[in-house]
Amino acid sequence: MAINTGRVVAGGLVAGVVANAVDFVTNNYVLAADWQAWAASHNIDQAALTSGGVIATWTAVDFVIGILAVWTYAAMRPRFGAGVQTAFCAGLVIYLVPTVVTFGFTQMGMLTMAMFIKGSLGSIVSVFGATIVGAAMYKEEGSRAPAYAK
Repeated sequence: MAINTGRVVAGGLVAGVVANAVDFVTNNYVLAADWQAWAASHNIDQAALTSGGVIATWTAVDFVIGILAVWTYAAMRPRFGAGVQTAFCAGLVIYLVPTVVTFGFTQMGMLTMAMFIKGSLGSIVSVFGATIVGAAMYKEEGSRAPAYAK
């Protein structure tokens, strides 16, 4: 059965809203002091971190991640079945790739371990929440069954 592209995009956009909300809280409250200290230690203008272009870029990134998460769920669904467990597995794939890369950057001294841990915990909430919510909107073409129905 083909992936329902319309549902992937719709679910992905909803997932992007969830991811943006969680990432806003993570970066503006949980990591705010860390980002300020990081910018100062790297001689970066702190205003550059919150410029309109930067905000627009990261907002778009979360929507792309949301669409990729729901697409991954849709691709996994025929093998693993519909439901939260498959959405969790899809979210795990989406979560691990950038987290492993970010850990490598942390080992290079580009981020502190505290920033990595706080960011990773925020990312767990962001990615898994977004994937589960977005996947709940997905159903196969022609299916009248609820999104998590088998």
